[in-house]
Amino acid sequence: MVENQEQANIQEEPAKPSSGRSKAKTGFYYSFLTLVLLFCLIQIGFGAILNISKTISYRAKISTLSKIRDNAENQNQELKEDIKLFSSTSSLEGIARNNLKMAGEDEVLILINNSQNQNSDKKKKNKNKKHKKK
Repeated sequence: MVENQEQANIQEEPAKPSSGRSKAKTGFYYSFLTLVLLFCLIQIGFGAILNISKTISYRAKISTLSKIRDNAENQNQELKEDIKLFSSTSSLEGIARNNLKMAGEDEVLILINNSQNQNSDKKKKNKNKKHKKK
């Protein structure tokens, strides 16, 4: 029996240094895996923050573009109505008479000449031209 105990002690002694090495290896692996997981968590967090910020900016752009689109649609409707008004012969005749200063049948044309306003406008234009030359 004593011999069996000595053999068991001999067998245990070489096992101790190898178990220490395996503990060191597993500790290294665990620390390496911990660093890899932390790196992955940082990447996921950064990606999530980036996606949220892009989502917010895209929503703001969508709202501004929808406002611009609505304004353009309203303007198109107004222009279509103007085209309908100007395409009628009576409105075309009225526009032509106003621009050419002509009167229709049974109408009297009155022209008001504002010479004072025209003179003051010319003086203002001359003053602006003098300032531009300097």
